[in-house]
Amino acid sequence: MKSDKMKPIKARIIRALSVGSRLTCADNTGAKVLEIIAVIGYKGVKRRKPKAGVGNVVKCTVKEGNVKLRKQIVDAVIIRQKAGYRRANGMRVCFEDNAAVLVNEKYEARGSQVKGPVAKEVVERFISIGKVSSMVV
Repeated sequence: MKSDKMKPIKARIIRALSVGSRLTCADNTGAKVLEIIAVIGYKGVKRRKPKAGVGNVVKCTVKEGNVKLRKQIVDAVIIRQKAGYRRANGMRVCFEDNAAVLVNEKYEARGSQVKGPVAKEVVERFISIGKVSSMVV
């Protein structure tokens, strides 16, 4: 089962990105813009749009980028979101953009480097993303 690899997050993350939201792809896989089509592990109410936040795994479709990747359905982990969220120590965190990193079925980053900052909560849950990221905030 996929969910046994994920660890809990200590922060109270607001789920700000719903199905249909567009994200920038922050790795060097060739994808530029991703659109969320499903949230993995979301349990919600009938007719309610699934939402995701930092550290969630989402199914995305590649809207812009490399010709081989375009129109493909991929798994991604959200590493940044514009909406602020609260950490356990009382600090509030928000980023300039919404961004994600493409992952494989073992939740390891597909690219070899990540551009821009990565939230600390993501690195707590997915250690392999922390290894390829340049900056953890």
